[in-house]
Amino acid sequence: MHGIPPALPRGLSADDLAIDDATVADFVARHGAPTFEPVTIVIPSYGEAANIEKVLSEIPEEILGMGTSAVVVVDGRHPDEAEGATAARVEGSGQFVAVAPVNRGQGAALRVAYRLAREGGARFIVSLDADGQYDAAEIPRLLEPILAGEADFVSGSRRLGSTEHYDAIRNVGVDVYAVVISVLTRHKITDPANGLRAMRAELTADVPLTEPQYQASELEVGAIMRGWRVTERANTMRRRGSGKSKKQHNIFYALQFGRVVTKTWWRGLGREARRARRARRAQLAGR
Repeated sequence: MHGIPPALPRGLSADDLAIDDATVADFVARHGAPTFEPVTIVIPSYGEAANIEKVLSEIPEEILGMGTSAVVVVDGRHPDEAEGATAARVEGSGQFVAVAPVNRGQGAALRVAYRLAREGGARFIVSLDADGQYDAAEIPRLLEPILAGEADFVSGSRRLGSTEHYDAIRNVGVDVYAVVISVLTRHKITDPANGLRAMRAELTADVPLTEPQYQASELEVGAIMRGWRVTERANTMRRRGSGKSKKQHNIFYALQFGRVVTKTWWRGLGREARRARRARRAQLAGR
């Protein structure tokens, strides 16, 4: 693990840290210490070997005049796939991959991916799903407000854009939690569960990320509560390339999503988060 600083310890168990470190060590064993382009696209993957090559092929080599890199974090072996299937396809595509020793969840995979991107020199991080539901051609739209100095974190929004598939219960859940988050944070949000997001790399080090799943709400609510400038841009949510969603059933998913929203909001009311929020606002006022 030469060249990789210790993982951020806030709120993580010793086991979590050990698995994070083991995943980073897997990356280093495959590629050496990370070195990425200014725009680094991070993709968590679990059982998406059939989709990952197409997702990677859609990522342009340059976005808004900046080079791009992609790093896929495979969240352990899926029982329906051969050992190393996703990793082999990522490396065959000329991109970077790290494989976790066990399956934990999308949030844990993204936490490691953010860490790798930061330590590899990325200025901007973009998250993308491995199932093909998001169009990499829409990434510039999310990066533009950041480059213009208007935002630090930009989420796609199917409510401002469109969606190619319809799940009545899940769509109601998106709308309900958009209202809940908007009320709690006093910041208008229309789509709190969108997987296409762009952000300043340093934001991912500042916001505590402890959830193995449901990280979409943890990252966005955490960013708002710590004073980062958060906005949305329209995007299209496509049908997944193939296979079935790994998300849990709607009711359980909604309850757990709500738990993370509440926990993150409450944490954002604490002294340390308030101090960070005031400091960031003072910094912006001084520009």
